[in-house]
Amino acid sequence: MTSVATVIGDLVGSRSSRDRADLHQRLGRALEEVNDELRPVRGLWVTAGDEYQGTFATVAEAVRATLLVRVRLWPTHDVRHGIGWGPTSVLDEAGIEDGPGWWAARAAIDAAERAAETPAQRWLRTAYVVADGAEGGADPGFVNAGLVLRDERVSGLSERSVSVLRGLLSHETQRDLAEALGISASAVSQRVRADGLAAIVAAHELLAPGGDR
Repeated sequence: MTSVATVIGDLVGSRSSRDRADLHQRLGRALEEVNDELRPVRGLWVTAGDEYQGTFATVAEAVRATLLVRVRLWPTHDVRHGIGWGPTSVLDEAGIEDGPGWWAARAAIDAAERAAETPAQRWLRTAYVVADGAEGGADPGFVNAGLVLRDERVSGLSERSVSVLRGLLSHETQRDLAEALGISASAVSQRVRADGLAAIVAAHELLAPGGDR
């Protein structure tokens, strides 16, 4: 069977939300937008409760998806992701999937949750696991090292900085972002430099099809 990059996500602390219906509507819109941008093998969709999942042809695209979903909700709401690599199979006509790829994604999201319970990695929201015997996946050490650095940076961003990052990831110019946010272009530029937003965007773009990876 061909291996794919699987993604399992869930909402963090959603039970404390005052308006869960609104939260799930926002999540649904975020997933639709990311699906339109990345064209996954099987689009991200809500499975049950606070969980959603999807599959991608490459680990790079899965990593990109996890950032794009998060910045559409953060910092008002947060999400956690597990990325797996391995074969999957469809179990029935309803499209229920199973297989090592999904088991790896489940192990990854569990690992991310455990790590976030420790003071040293309380900001971690994404982890990556390769299924036993699966070939062709990216090296877990390299991928998880990048995820640690990315999540630490994103978790520390203010609401205004996340708005700037969201715009940059959508290829908006700093001048257009300044006008939309009602601040000066120099204020946007200072925020991009001080919060490392340009580095986040650069790493994200390196993972895009045709990027130098």
